[in-house]
Amino acid sequence: MTSGTPTTRQIDTSTAHPARVYDWLLGGKDNYPVDEAVGERLPAEARDAARQNRAFMHRAVAWLAAQGIDQFLDIGTGIPTEPNLHQIVQGIVPTARVVYTDNDPIVLRHAEALLVGRPEGVTDYVEGDVRDPAVIIAHARQTLDFSRPVALSLIALMHFIGDDQNPHELVRNMLAELPSGSYLVLSHAASDLYPELAELVTAEYAKGGIRLGFRTRAGVLRFFDGLDLVEPGLVTATEWFKGTPAPAPEGSGIYAGVARVR
Repeated sequence: MTSGTPTTRQIDTSTAHPARVYDWLLGGKDNYPVDEAVGERLPAEARDAARQNRAFMHRAVAWLAAQGIDQFLDIGTGIPTEPNLHQIVQGIVPTARVVYTDNDPIVLRHAEALLVGRPEGVTDYVEGDVRDPAVIIAHARQTLDFSRPVALSLIALMHFIGDDQNPHELVRNMLAELPSGSYLVLSHAASDLYPELAELVTAEYAKGGIRLGFRTRAGVLRFFDGLDLVEPGLVTATEWFKGTPAPAPEGSGIYAGVARVR
Protein backbone atom coordinates (compact mmCIF):
# COMPACT_ATOMS: atom_id res chain seq x y z
CA MET A 1 0.00 0.00 0.00
CA THR A 2 1.29 3.46 -0.82
CA SER A 3 0.31 6.95 0.17
CA GLY A 4 1.66 10.47 0.03
CA THR A 5 0.85 13.44 -2.17
CA PRO A 6 3.98 14.52 -4.07
CA THR A 7 3.84 18.01 -5.52
CA THR A 8 6.12 19.76 -7.98
CA ARG A 9 8.70 22.23 -6.69
CA GLN A 10 11.56 23.80 -8.61
CA ILE A 11 14.92 22.11 -8.14
CA ASP A 12 17.79 24.50 -7.54
CA THR A 13 20.64 23.22 -9.69
CA SER A 14 22.88 26.19 -8.91
CA THR A 15 23.65 25.04 -5.37
CA ALA A 16 24.84 21.65 -4.18
CA HIS A 17 22.52 19.65 -1.93
CA PRO A 18 23.63 17.01 0.61
CA ALA A 19 21.20 14.37 -0.71
CA ARG A 20 22.55 14.74 -4.25
CA VAL A 21 26.21 14.79 -3.15
CA TYR A 22 25.52 11.62 -1.15
CA ASP A 23 23.93 10.08 -4.23
CA TRP A 24 27.10 10.88 -6.22
CA LEU A 25 29.30 9.37 -3.51
CA LEU A 26 27.25 6.16 -3.71
CA GLY A 27 27.69 6.04 -7.48
CA GLY A 28 24.20 7.30 -8.31
CA LYS A 29 23.12 9.33 -11.33
CA ASP A 30 20.56 11.63 -9.74
CA ASN A 31 22.79 14.64 -9.20
CA TYR A 32 23.92 17.73 -11.04
CA PRO A 33 27.32 19.18 -12.03
CA VAL A 34 27.30 21.38 -8.93
CA ASP A 35 26.91 18.28 -6.73
CA GLU A 36 29.48 16.32 -8.69
CA ALA A 37 31.94 19.20 -8.29
CA VAL A 38 31.71 18.87 -4.51
CA GLY A 39 32.05 15.10 -4.67
CA GLU A 40 35.05 15.24 -6.98
CA ARG A 41 36.93 17.46 -4.54
CA LEU A 42 36.30 15.17 -1.59
CA PRO A 43 38.93 12.61 -0.55
CA ALA A 44 38.36 8.97 -1.44
CA GLU A 45 37.47 8.27 2.19
CA ALA A 46 34.20 10.15 1.66
CA ARG A 47 32.96 7.41 -0.65
CA ASP A 48 33.97 4.82 1.92
CA ALA A 49 32.03 6.73 4.58
CA ALA A 50 28.89 6.83 2.42
CA ARG A 51 29.10 3.09 1.82
CA GLN A 52 29.77 2.34 5.50
CA ASN A 53 26.90 4.57 6.56
CA ARG A 54 24.49 2.82 4.22
CA ALA A 55 25.59 -0.60 5.44
CA PHE A 56 25.06 0.45 9.07
CA MET A 57 21.51 1.55 8.25
CA HIS A 58 20.79 -1.82 6.66
CA ARG A 59 22.06 -3.75 9.70
CA ALA A 60 20.33 -1.51 12.24
CA VAL A 61 16.85 -1.48 10.72
CA ALA A 62 17.02 -5.21 9.96
CA TRP A 63 17.79 -5.88 13.61
CA LEU A 64 14.93 -3.64 14.74
CA ALA A 65 12.49 -5.34 12.39
CA ALA A 66 13.65 -8.71 13.72
CA GLN A 67 12.77 -7.44 17.22
CA GLY A 68 9.22 -6.74 16.03
CA ILE A 69 9.51 -3.01 15.35
CA ASP A 70 7.15 -2.40 12.45
CA GLN A 71 6.96 1.42 12.26
CA PHE A 72 9.76 3.62 10.94
CA LEU A 73 10.09 7.38 10.49
CA ASP A 74 13.10 8.06 8.28
CA ILE A 75 14.13 11.73 8.13
CA GLY A 76 16.75 12.81 5.61
CA THR A 77 15.84 9.92 3.34
CA GLY A 78 17.94 10.92 0.37
CA ILE A 79 17.64 9.66 -3.19
CA PRO A 80 16.50 6.02 -3.34
CA THR A 81 19.37 3.52 -3.44
CA GLU A 82 18.30 -0.12 -3.32
CA PRO A 83 17.79 -1.78 -1.03
CA ASN A 84 16.10 1.07 0.78
CA LEU A 85 14.84 1.07 4.34
CA HIS A 86 11.32 -0.10 3.53
CA GLN A 87 12.67 -2.96 1.40
CA ILE A 88 14.82 -4.14 4.29
CA VAL A 89 12.15 -3.98 6.99
CA GLN A 90 9.20 -5.15 4.89
CA GLY A 91 11.29 -8.10 3.80
CA ILE A 92 11.28 -9.11 7.48
CA VAL A 93 7.91 -7.69 8.57
CA PRO A 94 5.72 -7.40 5.45
CA THR A 95 3.14 -5.27 7.28
CA ALA A 96 5.69 -2.65 8.37
CA ARG A 97 4.80 1.01 7.93
CA VAL A 98 7.47 3.47 6.77
CA VAL A 99 7.31 7.25 6.44
CA TYR A 100 10.11 8.91 4.48
CA THR A 101 11.01 12.60 4.76
CA ASP A 102 13.45 14.83 2.90
CA ASN A 103 13.75 18.52 2.04
CA ASP A 104 15.21 18.12 -1.47
CA PRO A 105 12.55 18.25 -4.22
CA ILE A 106 14.57 15.81 -6.36
CA VAL A 107 13.78 13.18 -3.74
CA LEU A 108 10.13 14.08 -4.25
CA ARG A 109 10.52 13.11 -7.91
CA HIS A 110 11.55 9.66 -6.75
CA ALA A 111 8.67 9.33 -4.30
CA GLU A 112 7.01 6.72 -6.49
CA ALA A 113 10.07 4.49 -6.12
CA LEU A 114 10.08 5.09 -2.37
CA LEU A 115 6.40 4.28 -2.14
CA VAL A 116 6.58 0.90 -3.86
CA GLY A 117 6.61 -1.50 -0.95
CA ARG A 118 5.04 -4.78 0.05
CA PRO A 119 1.26 -4.73 -0.52
CA GLU A 120 0.72 -5.79 3.09
CA GLY A 121 2.60 -2.76 4.42
CA VAL A 122 2.42 1.00 4.01
CA THR A 123 4.99 3.47 2.72
CA ASP A 124 4.48 7.22 2.73
CA TYR A 125 6.55 10.26 1.79
CA VAL A 126 6.44 13.84 3.02
CA GLU A 127 8.58 16.75 1.93
CA GLY A 128 9.82 18.27 5.17
CA ASP A 129 12.82 19.57 7.07
CA VAL A 130 14.15 18.23 10.36
CA ARG A 131 14.38 21.86 11.55
CA ASP A 132 10.57 21.95 11.45
CA PRO A 133 9.75 18.66 13.18
CA ALA A 134 6.16 19.58 14.05
CA VAL A 135 5.19 19.36 10.37
CA ILE A 136 6.89 15.99 9.99
CA ILE A 137 5.35 14.52 13.13
CA ALA A 138 1.88 15.78 12.20
CA HIS A 139 2.10 14.10 8.81
CA ALA A 140 3.64 10.92 10.20
CA ARG A 141 0.71 10.54 12.61
CA GLN A 142 -1.54 10.02 9.58
CA THR A 143 0.34 6.80 8.76
CA LEU A 144 2.03 5.68 11.97
CA ASP A 145 0.36 4.74 15.24
CA PHE A 146 2.17 6.78 17.88
CA SER A 147 0.63 4.71 20.66
CA ARG A 148 3.01 1.91 19.60
CA PRO A 149 6.82 1.94 19.20
CA VAL A 150 8.30 3.86 16.28
CA ALA A 151 11.91 3.77 15.10
CA LEU A 152 13.19 7.28 14.32
CA SER A 153 15.97 7.07 11.73
CA LEU A 154 18.42 9.99 11.43
CA ILE A 155 21.12 8.65 9.15
CA ALA A 156 24.00 11.05 8.38
CA LEU A 157 21.66 13.99 8.90
CA MET A 158 22.39 15.88 12.09
CA HIS A 159 25.93 16.93 11.10
CA PHE A 160 24.21 19.24 8.60
CA ILE A 161 22.51 21.02 11.50
CA GLY A 162 24.79 23.53 13.23
CA ASP A 163 24.91 24.08 16.97
CA ASP A 164 23.18 27.44 16.47
CA GLN A 165 20.12 25.50 15.22
CA ASN A 166 19.80 23.48 18.44
CA PRO A 167 20.28 20.01 16.95
CA HIS A 168 20.14 18.15 20.26
CA GLU A 169 16.93 19.90 21.23
CA LEU A 170 15.39 19.06 17.84
CA VAL A 171 16.07 15.36 18.37
CA ARG A 172 14.97 15.47 22.00
CA ASN A 173 11.65 17.08 21.03
CA MET A 174 10.98 14.47 18.34
CA LEU A 175 11.77 11.64 20.73
CA ALA A 176 9.37 13.14 23.25
CA GLU A 177 6.55 12.41 20.78
CA LEU A 178 7.41 8.70 20.69
CA PRO A 179 6.11 6.12 23.17
CA SER A 180 8.24 3.92 25.40
CA GLY A 181 9.83 1.09 23.47
CA SER A 182 10.57 3.27 20.44
CA TYR A 183 14.10 3.56 19.08
CA LEU A 184 16.53 6.14 17.75
CA VAL A 185 18.85 5.06 14.92
CA LEU A 186 21.52 7.69 14.31
CA SER A 187 24.79 8.03 12.44
CA HIS A 188 26.94 11.17 12.50
CA ALA A 189 30.27 12.29 11.06
CA ALA A 190 33.07 12.51 13.63
CA SER A 191 35.38 15.45 14.16
CA ASP A 192 37.75 13.62 16.51
CA LEU A 193 38.52 10.30 14.79
CA TYR A 194 40.36 11.69 11.77
CA PRO A 195 40.57 15.44 12.54
CA GLU A 196 42.55 16.50 9.47
CA LEU A 197 40.24 14.58 7.16
CA ALA A 198 37.19 16.05 8.89
CA GLU A 199 38.53 19.57 8.37
CA LEU A 200 39.21 18.88 4.69
CA VAL A 201 35.73 17.46 4.07
CA THR A 202 34.11 20.36 5.93
CA ALA A 203 36.06 22.89 3.85
CA GLU A 204 35.17 21.25 0.54
CA TYR A 205 31.47 21.07 1.38
CA ALA A 206 31.61 24.74 2.38
CA LYS A 207 32.90 25.63 -1.09
CA GLY A 208 29.70 24.12 -2.43
CA GLY A 209 27.57 26.16 -0.05
CA ILE A 210 26.90 23.29 2.37
CA ARG A 211 27.69 23.83 6.03
CA LEU A 212 28.84 20.85 8.07
CA GLY A 213 29.07 20.48 11.82
CA PHE A 214 31.05 17.33 12.55
CA ARG A 215 31.05 16.50 16.26
CA THR A 216 33.16 14.69 18.82
CA ARG A 217 32.00 11.42 20.32
CA ALA A 218 30.75 13.32 23.37
CA GLY A 219 28.75 15.64 21.11
CA VAL A 220 27.17 12.73 19.27
CA LEU A 221 26.51 10.86 22.50
CA ARG A 222 24.36 13.79 23.66
CA PHE A 223 21.74 12.83 21.06
CA PHE A 224 21.18 9.66 23.09
CA ASP A 225 20.74 11.39 26.46
CA GLY A 226 18.01 9.69 28.48
CA LEU A 227 17.90 6.66 26.18
CA ASP A 228 19.17 3.12 26.65
CA LEU A 229 21.92 2.44 24.13
CA VAL A 230 21.78 -0.97 22.51
CA GLU A 231 25.02 -2.94 22.56
CA PRO A 232 27.67 -2.35 21.28
CA GLY A 233 26.79 1.26 22.16
CA LEU A 234 28.04 4.31 20.28
CA VAL A 235 30.79 2.99 18.02
CA THR A 236 31.97 3.59 14.47
CA ALA A 237 29.68 2.59 11.62
CA THR A 238 31.74 -0.47 10.78
CA GLU A 239 31.77 -1.64 14.39
CA TRP A 240 27.99 -1.63 14.88
CA PHE A 241 26.37 -4.99 14.28
CA LYS A 242 23.89 -7.13 16.14
CA GLY A 243 22.51 -10.51 15.18
CA THR A 244 24.70 -10.70 12.07
CA PRO A 245 28.33 -11.61 11.37
CA ALA A 246 30.79 -8.83 12.14
CA PRO A 247 31.59 -6.56 9.19
CA ALA A 248 35.14 -6.67 7.89
CA PRO A 249 37.44 -4.52 10.07
CA GLU A 250 37.73 -1.09 8.51
CA GLY A 251 38.47 2.41 9.74
CA SER A 252 35.51 4.77 9.78
CA GLY A 253 34.94 8.43 10.52
CA ILE A 254 31.24 7.87 11.25
CA TYR A 255 29.77 7.33 14.71
CA ALA A 256 26.68 5.13 14.84
CA GLY A 257 24.29 3.93 17.48
CA VAL A 258 20.83 2.57 18.25
CA ALA A 259 19.01 3.35 21.49
CA ARG A 260 15.67 2.51 23.10
CA VAL A 261 13.25 5.11 24.42
CA ARG A 262 12.45 4.43 28.07
